[in-house]
This record gives sequence, C-alpha cells and structure tokens, in this order.
Amino acid sequence: MDLWFTEKQTNTLGLSLKVLRTLVTEHTQFQDLAVLETEQYGRMLVLDGIIQTTTADEFVYHEMITHVALFTHKDPKTVAIIGGGDGGAVREVVKHPGVERVVLVEIDERVVAASRQYLPEIAAGLSDERVEVRFEDGIRHIRENKGVYDVVIVDSTDPIGAAVGLFSAEFYADIYESLKDDGIMVAQTESPFHNQDLIRKSFSAIRDLFPITRLYLAYVPTYPSGMWSFTIASKENDPLSVPMDRFINIPTKYYTPQIHFAAFTLPQLVGQMLQG
Repeated sequence: MDLWFTEKQTNTLGLSLKVLRTLVTEHTQFQDLAVLETEQYGRMLVLDGIIQTTTADEFVYHEMITHVALFTHKDPKTVAIIGGGDGGAVREVVKHPGVERVVLVEIDERVVAASRQYLPEIAAGLSDERVEVRFEDGIRHIRENKGVYDVVIVDSTDPIGAAVGLFSAEFYADIYESLKDDGIMVAQTESPFHNQDLIRKSFSAIRDLFPITRLYLAYVPTYPSGMWSFTIASKENDPLSVPMDRFINIPTKYYTPQIHFAAFTLPQLVGQMLQG
C-alpha cells in the first residue's frame, strides 16, 4: 500500500509526496512535529502539517536567506537567527569566517532535537563553537537586545499561530533597534502567487523603517508555487552595490555572486505588487 503526505497549501491546492517511512511524529509544547522519509525529496520536516524543509531542496532557501545579507554587509560579526530550528541557516552563516557569534533563537526545543537526530546534514552547523542556541521567544529576544547585531535573519514558519507576530510592524521596528548603525535584516516573506497581501504589508512596514529595502526571489520546489520571496532591509549598504571583491569563495549549490544580483530582477507581477 502506498502512503502519501499532502500539504494543503491553500484551500484549493495541495502538494502530495509519496512517503517511504515515518521517522518521528510528536505533539510538542508548541506544535505537531513530524519527520518523514519521502521518495522524491528525501527526509522532510513538517510542522503543523506544513512542509518546513527537505534534504533535497533545502539548500536553495537556506543559502538565499543568509548569503545575500552577509555579503551585503561589509563586515558581519554578530548574527541573530529567529526561528530556523532545523539549523540550515546556521550552517550557511558559519561558512563566513569573519562571523564571530551566531545566536539562534528557536522557541521549540524539539525542532532542534529532531533536526539534529534526523536531519544531520542540515543541522551540522549547530555544533560550531561560534553558535549559541537559545530556546525562547524570538520577539522578546529582539526587543530586549538593542544595538547588538550586524545581521538579523527571520527564518520563520508561515504566519500562523505564534509566528504571526514575526510579520508585524512592531517586530520589524524592534529589529531595527536591535541592529547596529550599519545593520541589515532579512526575512522570508512567502509566495508572490499565494501571499500578495502579506508581501505588500510586510514590505511596506519594513520600507517605512529602513532607508534601503528590496525584495528578491528564489525557487524552492516544495514551497507553495515554488517561487519564494525574501525582503532585505539595510541601514547603510545596498545589496545591489556589493563590490565583486567582497564575494569570498564558499561552498554553495544555488547561490553565486551572479545569482545575488539577478535575484533582485523581479517579474512584472511582483514588481507591480510592491507598487500597489
């Protein structure tokens, strides 16, 4: 008998994957968690029925949510990652030798534990000596740490339940205050096909705070529509003005200096969305 997992990505659209075996399912203090072995995309982390990452395509998302900001900043040393308990963003950040401190703030300890056990290739960076893992509310952490970080990465789940606050204007204002004078933030901002209102609202709220705000795209097969957006905001440095000699050679599968700039070339439908 074939077993399938289906994520209902909208009320009228789903993505189904054939499951070879279930590695773990549990109800944590905060959410339902599962790790499944799929035939098409390898091991897959699922929270509350929503695909968070898979071993086959995770590198696209994790490389693009990290390296664009880290290469835009002239000398990033302190980095906060809000969410991202699978460790993928951490793995990419610690590829930068100049980074001295990475603070991962994840509310659900079980996400980190499951990722360490079942997704070791994604979670490997969590063991780096520069990384501090804190199991607490990311919104509170950012509010209580002002002028601390060079880069803040919001690696959030979808805007459901506790994660709704990670898309609020108040949170973005607190991020601005948590950054140093030349600081940069980046957040995943969902699908241009399915989340237009959220993208407009988030982009507008961030643009009201930062002198430089831009949206860029990457393509993640297991995320709704495949097209995924990120919003980067900077107090000083423009991601479109990064000198080529700043791009050091790090191992990646998707991100390149050319992709860095090309990702900001938006399809007409996305550019018009930001003007509305």
